[in-house]
This record gives sequence, structure tokens and C-alpha cells, in this order.
Amino acid sequence: MAIPTPFPPGLSPRERRQLLAMRSWSRRERAVVVRGLWGRIAIAAEPAVLACLFAVLTIAMLRMAADPTGAHAGLQLLAPVFGLGALGFVVYAVLLLRAPLRALRETYQPIFIVDGYIRTRGRDDLSPRGHNGYVAVLLPDRRIACEWPSLGEGDLPAQTIPALVEFSEFGGIHTIDGRPTGIVPPDFANIGVGSNRPPGSRRVP
Repeated sequence: MAIPTPFPPGLSPRERRQLLAMRSWSRRERAVVVRGLWGRIAIAAEPAVLACLFAVLTIAMLRMAADPTGAHAGLQLLAPVFGLGALGFVVYAVLLLRAPLRALRETYQPIFIVDGYIRTRGRDDLSPRGHNGYVAVLLPDRRIACEWPSLGEGDLPAQTIPALVEFSEFGGIHTIDGRPTGIVPPDFANIGVGSNRPPGSRRVP
């Protein structure tokens, strides 16, 4: 059973690409994300090295435990501990790189341009914990081009303002009337890009 809503349905990803003006990410915008990725790679290098070290120790213990003389009997019981340690460091390194790699992948998706409206509204029953409402880009006919949950305390005010907007599905609103919102600031610290989960777009098929 469909849930009644006062808001008109939004555009699907396919409709956005068919109906809206688009541009590619500029080299400068993508470079910010790339710098962030390199910064995160530098952080992930430590757990990656430790994973390799623990893996080598695991293999060495298993080989020593297989000694027919029995001089190293019992090492096969210790080897799984180091094996799990190696696996844990691998998972940690992958998690460190997951967000910036996704951010880099998303720079090959279009940035959309809409001369319409920006709408904010408060939380609803589907709002995740820690969010204070939604921010949406509306077309001139008030259809939702894309909408994202907003982090914060309290509730966003219910308001709609006209604006020329550039946005991406993953990153949110990039510029409002030509003024950057700080999604990809040119002087952002290297390790900052991708460290926070960008707003997931609320897509309505």
C-alpha cells in the first residue's frame, strides 16, 4: 500500500540524465578528491604492512609446525591467531579506502545544473538518527530533482528559495547561484576527502 505524501515524486537517475543539463567534473574538482585518496592511502599503508607481516608469520608458523622432528609442535595452534590478525588489518585498510575510492568513482558521474529551487524540510518517520531533515533541489515545476538527508540537531525549517544549483547525486549541492558550498573546496586537507559519508541521495524511481 502506497504511503500518501504531500511532495510530488522525484526524478529517477535515468530521468535526471535525460532531462537535466549536465557537465563533467573539472580537473581541479577531481584533483581535490584524488589528493584525498592519496592521503587516505598513506594512512592505510600501516595496516596493510602489518597485514603482510602477520600473514608471513602465519605461514612461517604453519611450516615450522609441519617439521617431522616435532621440535615446533604446537605452533599450529598459534598460527590462526596471527592469521586472524592479518585478516583484521586487511579489513581495516579496505574500510579506510572505501569512502575515498567511492568518492573518486563518483567524479566520473555528471554534475547536474538546475535553475529552480532549493527546499529544506524537517525530519519525518524515515529520517535516520542524527539527521535533522532533508535538502532537495527542485525543478521549476517543483518536481524533486534530487534530495539528501541532512546531518544536525533539531529540525530544518520548511522553506523553498529560488536558486541556480549545481549538484551531484553522491556529493550533494556543489554551488548555489555560482557560490561554492564547500563540497569540494580547493584547499581541503588531503585526508579530509571521503572521511565523512556524503549524503545518500533519496531517489524516487
